[in-house]
Amino acid sequence: MQQTEAGNPNIVHKVFTFEDEKKTPGETLTVSIPEVLDPQYGMYVWPCAVVLAQFVWTHREELSGKTVLEIGAGVGLPGVVAARCGARLFLSDSSENPSPPTSCCCQNWTWFLGSDVFYDPKDFEDVLVTIAFLLRKNPRARFWTTYQVRSADWSIEVLLQRWDLDCVPVPLDQFHADRPELAGSSLPGRHTVQMMIISRKNG
Repeated sequence: MQQTEAGNPNIVHKVFTFEDEKKTPGETLTVSIPEVLDPQYGMYVWPCAVVLAQFVWTHREELSGKTVLEIGAGVGLPGVVAARCGARLFLSDSSENPSPPTSCCCQNWTWFLGSDVFYDPKDFEDVLVTIAFLLRKNPRARFWTTYQVRSADWSIEVLLQRWDLDCVPVPLDQFHADRPELAGSSLPGRHTVQMMIISRKNG
C-alpha cells in the first residue's frame, strides 16, 4: 500500500505489514517508509530490502536490546524493522565525509545488515573489506544480507576467501519469503533474491 504525502507529490509513503504465521499467528508489524520519486535510486524500497526485513522480523527475539548497523541503508526498511523489534539501530550510507565518526567504530555490534549492497561488481570487494573490518572488531557478530541475482557470472566466493569470511545461504522458505509478494507489497515480485549470513572464518 502507498500514499502520497500531502503538499509534496514527490514523496510517497509505502506501508509494509510483516507477519509470522508459524511463530506467533496474528502478531504483525506495520511500518511506513517514505520514498522520493527521484532519479536517486537509493531512495526507493528495492526487492532485497523487503526480503531482508522479513528475515529480521522472523528473528526479532534475537534483536531486542542489541546494537545493529545497517550499511548502504538507503531508505532503511530492514533497519527500521530492527529498531521496531527493540534493537539499538545505526544507519549508514554514502557520505561526503569518508571518515566515519570514531564512536561508530567503538560500538559493540551484534548484527550488521545490508540489502542489495552487492549491486555493482566494482564495489563487491569494498563491501567485503568493510564487513571484514567490522567483524574483526566484533568477532561474534554476523552480517545478514540479501542479494538480487542480476548475472550468473557475478560471484563473491573468491573475495570471501581472500578476506577470511564464511558465507551460509539461507533458503527463503525458512522465513516465509519464498513468494512474490511480502508484507502486503508487490515486492520482491519476479526478482531472484538470495539471503546470506556472512561471518569470520572460525568466528
